[in-house]
Amino acid sequence: MTNRTSLRVMVTGATGLIGAAITDALIRRGHDVVPAVREPVRAARRWPGRRAVAVDFATDVHAADWIPRLVGCDAVVNAAGIFREHGGSTFHAVHEAAPKALFEACMASRVGRVVQISALGADARAESAFHLSKRAADQALLSMPLDACVVRPSLVFSPDGASTRSFLALASLPWMPLPGGGEQRVQPLHLDDLVEAVVALVEAQRVPRTLDAVGPAAMSLRGYLSTLRAQLELPPSRVVGLPIGWMQAGARLLQRGRRQGFATDALRMLARGNIGSAAAITDVLGHPPRDAAHFIAPGQAQPLLMQARLRWLLPVLRLSIAVVWLGSGLVSMGLYPIADSLAMLERVGLESVLARGALYTAAALDLALGLSMLRPPPRWLLKLQAAVIIGYTAILTVALPEFWLHPFAPLLKNLPILAGLWILHEFRERE
Repeated sequence: MTNRTSLRVMVTGATGLIGAAITDALIRRGHDVVPAVREPVRAARRWPGRRAVAVDFATDVHAADWIPRLVGCDAVVNAAGIFREHGGSTFHAVHEAAPKALFEACMASRVGRVVQISALGADARAESAFHLSKRAADQALLSMPLDACVVRPSLVFSPDGASTRSFLALASLPWMPLPGGGEQRVQPLHLDDLVEAVVALVEAQRVPRTLDAVGPAAMSLRGYLSTLRAQLELPPSRVVGLPIGWMQAGARLLQRGRRQGFATDALRMLARGNIGSAAAITDVLGHPPRDAAHFIAPGQAQPLLMQARLRWLLPVLRLSIAVVWLGSGLVSMGLYPIADSLAMLERVGLESVLARGALYTAAALDLALGLSMLRPPPRWLLKLQAAVIIGYTAILTVALPEFWLHPFAPLLKNLPILAGLWILHEFRERE
């Protein structure tokens, strides 16, 4: 690298969590950053006036795809990555084929510095498809005559990160259910330290070939969550150890779901441990990385605690409403005497075959709505449920007004259910 004050740096995956933070930091340092992203419009909204380059790691797997985009670039930071495969965005394409093509193009274009954001665990012991694909690209880069560094982050803490939000939610539970009691070893790193290290690597005259980006000390997963819990200003929590076999079975079940394709690999990587030496990153930063006990600033504690609790309280609310619908449907199907149900419908104005048809239709609708709530439903379905409840309530108010004064409050209970549906509707994007 040269001693130029300003460098032109292409950052791939610039709208992702890590890529965006690196882009922001490089811009603050006065560098000319070229975000290379799948959706340039999104990048333009975040960085107005900055030229973004459209790329697609699912298809840009030849050096010729990248060479025109690298004109004038002094450095490249590859922060593109996925945790779950979807469509053409496979681990092989996004982590291996496209990065190899990019690195070959960097070599052909004489790019002065390449920083590859990999992952801790992408080494000779790698087993998961995620780690194996990362390792393949890392090895390809290190075999080329490029001035390059492979950065391998451990768990990265950022309030905006999906994994961090999951850990904070776990830490906020009254009891923390952890695989094997949470004795797995982790070494979390704050995003700010990772970004500072990457910027230093871009600007440095010389860089190490690899860098384990880890926190200052290893700890158990249980200890990490307890540390987060203390920073959320919560008292100590009891840990509930879950058998690893149960967790693996549950992960395989979730693996079938579109949103949880990374579940089994995540468990495997967690069981292996996620630690390394902090000496190299301390040298790059010029100071030790932030201790996990200081990840959350005091002013952040309450907002983060609210977000963390919503992450599990919303599913609890959703599933409780599912139980109400399913219970109502099963009761109407015959758990409650059919004759008594038909007698009630007679008072509403329905008799004989019509009453029986209405009973079973309503029961089937209740069961369908209950099943729909086992997973986060779209907002229109939440509105439909509210409309059904309001309809039921209106009919019974006219035909059986005494139910408002019934000691078991069958109609009054509809009000908190409607409030629950409203809450789920407003917070739909959080689940």
